[in-house]
Amino acid sequence: MQKFSIAIHGGAGTLVKGMMTPKKEKAYKSALQDALNKGYTILKDGGSATKAVEQAVIVLENSHLFNAGKGAVFTAKETHEMDASIMCGKTLNAGAVSLISGIKNPISLAKDVMEKSEHVFLAGKGAMEFAKEHNYQLENEAYFYDELRHDQWLEIRDTDSFQLDHSVKKDSKFGTVGAVACDQNGNIAAATSTGGMTNKKYGRVGDSPMIGAGNYANNKTCAVSCTGSGEFFIRGVVAYDVSCLMEFKNLSVADASEEVIHKRILEIGGDGGLIAVDKNGNIAMPFNTEGMYRASKTSEGNEEILIYK
Repeated sequence: MQKFSIAIHGGAGTLVKGMMTPKKEKAYKSALQDALNKGYTILKDGGSATKAVEQAVIVLENSHLFNAGKGAVFTAKETHEMDASIMCGKTLNAGAVSLISGIKNPISLAKDVMEKSEHVFLAGKGAMEFAKEHNYQLENEAYFYDELRHDQWLEIRDTDSFQLDHSVKKDSKFGTVGAVACDQNGNIAAATSTGGMTNKKYGRVGDSPMIGAGNYANNKTCAVSCTGSGEFFIRGVVAYDVSCLMEFKNLSVADASEEVIHKRILEIGGDGGLIAVDKNGNIAMPFNTEGMYRASKTSEGNEEILIYK
């Protein structure tokens, strides 16, 4: 039988061990375990990779611990603007949304863009209009309110600075979430969701909803979900870069991922990490920061949930 597998991440960055209490570490690992179990069960029952990554990401979006969905950071205007994307490696169909507010699970809206529209990427008012047409219920601001996220924002409001979750000052929540999977039919998929940067202005969009930058899937090569300094991941077209190295240089998913994260993205000044899977179910989870919330499970019985190197 075809080996099947799933990997998830909850962001990369300055995860300083000394600042992580045992209680907090347990909470993160428990949330990662729940997401991993959700996605893996779908794969085990013969479900598609696309469904598995969507459902795994939903679990992470529903946790206040990560910067996506419920735990999204505050913008300069004290609101939430969320981004998400999903891609199917078999068909190369993709869906993405950006600058949306009030949507509990942005990844599901991205999936609906992929499956129920003729488009790939919807943003802002148009994306919200699409959500309304598809009967999405809007959550009120209180649903997304989190004291720690608000405190992060209060530190830098009324300034021109903005912060990635994983900048040095942060000791609590880190980032973007994502999932990649290979199902029993050898099809792969990737999903990524984020709340962006604290105090972001001007409708800033990062790499997470951009197909090829923060998210990509192609059965010929791999499925990739990224987390890190989005501007650099956009410039480096990171997710597609991993795929290209596999397609044109015949690198393995592990070697291609290492090359991009430990060499190519560093050369342009970026930091972060990614998770990737190939059509044979092989997984790679490299990062060039102090840590990355990550977990993986394969049908061969290998399972890991990790935070640090």
